[in-house]
Amino acid sequence: MKDSEIIERIQGLLGGRVLAITNPSERRIFMTVAPRDLPDAARALRDGLGFAYLATISGVDMGPVFELLYHFANAHTCLSVRTEVPRSDPRVPSVTPVIPGAILYEREIQDMFGIVVEGLSDPRPLILPDDWPPENYPLRKDWKFTRPEERIPGGSS
Repeated sequence: MKDSEIIERIQGLLGGRVLAITNPSERRIFMTVAPRDLPDAARALRDGLGFAYLATISGVDMGPVFELLYHFANAHTCLSVRTEVPRSDPRVPSVTPVIPGAILYEREIQDMFGIVVEGLSDPRPLILPDDWPPENYPLRKDWKFTRPEERIPGGSS
């Protein structure tokens, strides 16, 4: 299937929920949706176009907003679904009811950016230790690393 046919089918399936769609190079498509439309977009891509493989979810701290990119693939094309969430209320709905394997990526997004993934079946931290200080998100631009005091077992303090 050609990129132009995929874009046409996406627009037919999602209509006005597609805020933007670009095709910067062959077999590479980017589309933008509102956060609330992520599950419907994932379902339409999976069921209508065979984009059943979610390679990863990546995030970028853009200052006032966080940009999330859901990277899908099928036999023909790589398609990234872009959405932005405000820093003041960083929330997105989970896509795990559509793509169950997304749970690991969504838990990582919560750990590293502090973005709440609503409807996540297992919201426990994935990467960070259980005793990690709350409100410390390592991939936010405003996060500052403070090296813990080194302690040598059996040594003097």
